[in-house]
Amino acid sequence: MAATLDGQLVVAISSRALFDFEEENRVFEDGMVQPPVPGAKKDAAYMQLQLDRLDVPAKPGVAFSLVQKLLAFNDAPASLDEASPEAKLAQRVEVVILSRNDPVSGMRVFRSAQHYGLAIQRGTFNRGEAPWRYLKPLHANLFLSAHLSDVRDALAAGVPAAQVYPQSAHASDKHPNEVRIAFDGDAVIFSDEAERVFQSHGLSAFQQHERDKATQPLLAGPFKPLLEALHRLQQVGTSNMRIRTALVTARSAPAHERAIRTLMDWNIEVDEAMFLGGLPKGEFLREFEPDFFFDDQTGHVNSASQHVPSGHVVSGVSNQLS
Repeated sequence: MAATLDGQLVVAISSRALFDFEEENRVFEDGMVQPPVPGAKKDAAYMQLQLDRLDVPAKPGVAFSLVQKLLAFNDAPASLDEASPEAKLAQRVEVVILSRNDPVSGMRVFRSAQHYGLAIQRGTFNRGEAPWRYLKPLHANLFLSAHLSDVRDALAAGVPAAQVYPQSAHASDKHPNEVRIAFDGDAVIFSDEAERVFQSHGLSAFQQHERDKATQPLLAGPFKPLLEALHRLQQVGTSNMRIRTALVTARSAPAHERAIRTLMDWNIEVDEAMFLGGLPKGEFLREFEPDFFFDDQTGHVNSASQHVPSGHVVSGVSNQLS
């Protein structure tokens, strides 16, 4: 029988999002701008550096904690009623490397994963070519990459995706048994319908628009499929790992009601909701301590990244205007 990822939460991630390859990436970028040497490949120095460091585990990157905790869902018995050592383990989460790295450098990626006990078996290494096109065969629920154009293409293909900020603070280690994920609302979980009103007509018109449509659910945004998949995983639950989600939005009353009612209409629960009315999100996220935060506006991502792992969802009207 052919292998299948059906029914699993599939996270596709680039090597720079999972591991700290920033020093190596600088070598790669230097090679791209050096005058060409006849017969030499521009990535030769980078490849050699990765080969020289083959037995040196890369340091954890921005999304490391998220991946490590999600994979821990596979360590629990398939049923909580089957808690004996012989109980079959359920494969609930699959993490796949999708990388612009070359195959030689890919060896170091897999060795680093093995060093940290990350059960990652699958990956594509495309030597500079865009890897996002492999997201559809994977039926990926999430794609994380430091490469902006790959994120744009993934979102255009209908896959939840975010550009990881490698300079982001790393996740807190205070919640070893919880995967904590925070989402912005408009243009992330929800469509950018309301954001377009705000951009075009201002705050008062936005508030009135949302008050008038309080009982009309918002359309889905690019990250609704991920939130649904996390909700299913949350419902399964395990004795050793849980998911805690938060909606962190610039909305305030009365615009809060439409957001809450939309989630209710979708039959999705979030554990926390922060309606901040335009306050900087970073310090609130510092207190929530997520393993990752997703937002469509670079200002919010920059604020958040000082405190928590953060990614830019390059979607919606705000990114069309930038």
